[in-house]
Amino acid sequence: MRLIGMLDSPYVRRVAITMRLADIPFTLEPLSVLRNVDAFRALNPVIKAPTLITEAGIVLMDSTLILAHLAELHPERARLMPATPDAHARACRILGLALAAADKTVQLVYERNLRPEEKHHAPWLERVQAQLAAAYAELEREVGARQPWLFGPEPLQPDITAAVVCRFTRSVQGDALSEDAHPNLTALCARAETLPAFAACPFR
Repeated sequence: MRLIGMLDSPYVRRVAITMRLADIPFTLEPLSVLRNVDAFRALNPVIKAPTLITEAGIVLMDSTLILAHLAELHPERARLMPATPDAHARACRILGLALAAADKTVQLVYERNLRPEEKHHAPWLERVQAQLAAAYAELEREVGARQPWLFGPEPLQPDITAAVVCRFTRSVQGDALSEDAHPNLTALCARAETLPAFAACPFR
């Protein structure tokens, strides 16, 4: 399988790390949706990262749908979700909060880096910043001080995604995720980044 996208995207990186943890062979093709538009369009006309091209040549997109497909292909290795209903619901809540934080971080990056300063809309920026802060406050509470991982001795998808998104936000919007205000998330991210699967898919 071919995974298309850059590892500085939390959506691409969560898929790549999951595939490493699940020992699913793939090749990473680091194309940017901004800098390699023509090359990306040739693979996926929608130009959306991540894109996964299956062994059958089917082009998939959206990290959550890609991960769901991988879980169907390799349920014993790639599902990476707790089995009991309450734990599964809590895992989904953590994933929702982490992905909301990723979305809001991306919105801030695009607004500040791609839109001319004279076209910035202050009320919109304030709204997105408040949503990002709320997502991380809720995520900090949900993560708590559980160790080593959120649902037991091995990292599951909520651990992977929360750690990946925190790394992303800290790199591009550091003032939104201080260590003092988010000690549990900081510790989770630090533990995750020591894993071989994370090291093999470095943020860059």
